[in-house]
Amino acid sequence: MTRAYIPSEALVPRVEQGEAFAVARLISRAEAGAAEARAAIGDIYRKAGRAHVIGITGVPGSGKSTLVGKLVERLRRTEAKVAIVAIDPSSPYSGGSILGDRIRMSDLVLDPGVFIRSMATRGAVGGMAHAALDVVDILDVAGFDVIIIETVGVGQDEVEIANASHTTVVVSAPGLGDEVQAIKAGILEIADIHVVSKCDRSDSDRTIADLKMMLKDQFPRHGWRPPVVGLSSVSGEGFDALVEALGRHRAALDGEAGEARRESIAAFRLAKTAETLALEQFRKVLAGSQAGCVDRLVARQDDPYAAASAMVMKFKGEDNVRNG
Repeated sequence: MTRAYIPSEALVPRVEQGEAFAVARLISRAEAGAAEARAAIGDIYRKAGRAHVIGITGVPGSGKSTLVGKLVERLRRTEAKVAIVAIDPSSPYSGGSILGDRIRMSDLVLDPGVFIRSMATRGAVGGMAHAALDVVDILDVAGFDVIIIETVGVGQDEVEIANASHTTVVVSAPGLGDEVQAIKAGILEIADIHVVSKCDRSDSDRTIADLKMMLKDQFPRHGWRPPVVGLSSVSGEGFDALVEALGRHRAALDGEAGEARRESIAAFRLAKTAETLALEQFRKVLAGSQAGCVDRLVARQDDPYAAASAMVMKFKGEDNVRNG
């Protein structure tokens, strides 16, 4: 039996009640970029803004997923409802999420106070899926107190998370070929909290010391100096300190720092949404005129820059007609 289609705007009140089906369905429509869902997502945006959004990033092998799982267990002890948005690499064939994080967090699936959603990057740069912030808003309105965004972990592109979260946690680990991987990845400056994982290893003290030395001369941002927290997912050491640091940073956002962060997130959101809409419209132009351009390129009758410029001009002309 085919389930009747429920309009997206009719899902909004059910999302506010925390109904899992409605949450999952609206998230799927946000991911798909369904035009029908945009009014509902706009309504959701106006209702959101209560949850604490935590971004967790770091290079592959630093233990982010294991850390997230253990952190959620600690947060659940405070009876906070926690949602995880795990940004996974896309399959090169289907474009879908590989779902590695969801598999590693399987112990949390049966907890009714935890919601896990894996999202594919679908070619997005910056470590963020296009619809990630729409999903965060949906989970916020659904009543989750803490929403954790875990990024792919690809190195230099991992900076967008700082414009999408209230608190950014950068995870490093000893023994990955560089004592301070965050520096090598170019993400040292975006951290509100530095975490050194795998502190059951003997070489972790050096990584912690190096990080503290690098941070010593940094000026505090809005009065906040990023702490360095060492922890072990094996022994559980350091997780209480991490939860305490997250709480202190959230409290610090009540003043000037919080206003600046909200402005930064709003500006980022505006730019990314405009970029998505423009790309969507350009792809329609591309689909209608690509074949002829490709044939001319194959025959060497045109060059890529001239062909692409003509296509962009066509897009701009059609866009003016639509808006004229």
